[in-house]
Amino acid sequence: MKLIRTSAALFLAIALVGCDFQKEADAKFGDQHFKTAISLIELHKVRHGSYPATLDDLQFKGDWDEIALASVEYAKLDSGYALNVTRGWVGKPTLVYPKEFWQGLGLLKSNLKSDG
Repeated sequence: MKLIRTSAALFLAIALVGCDFQKEADAKFGDQHFKTAISLIELHKVRHGSYPATLDDLQFKGDWDEIALASVEYAKLDSGYALNVTRGWVGKPTLVYPKEFWQGLGLLKSNLKSDG
């Protein structure tokens, strides 16, 4: 009986640690995906004078950029764009950015939050 309790406690501890690891990994990867997409979209605006119609219009993408772009949803709007993060590492991250982060971007709508 003691072995069963010890095994159950060990299993629970591993599950809780794994859950924290996944949340942290989702946040780190989600943050990188979001910022990579913003960088490529804003660079396209600088080079071409307008935001891309779709993410397929972005030029000079690296292999890692494709992973980031597959983890976001993009829509061109009349005066900017919408960008949502759909995946971090394996799940959907919860990310919050300061209000200064959003300044100077054409990013008008997102599923991510501002802390200000």
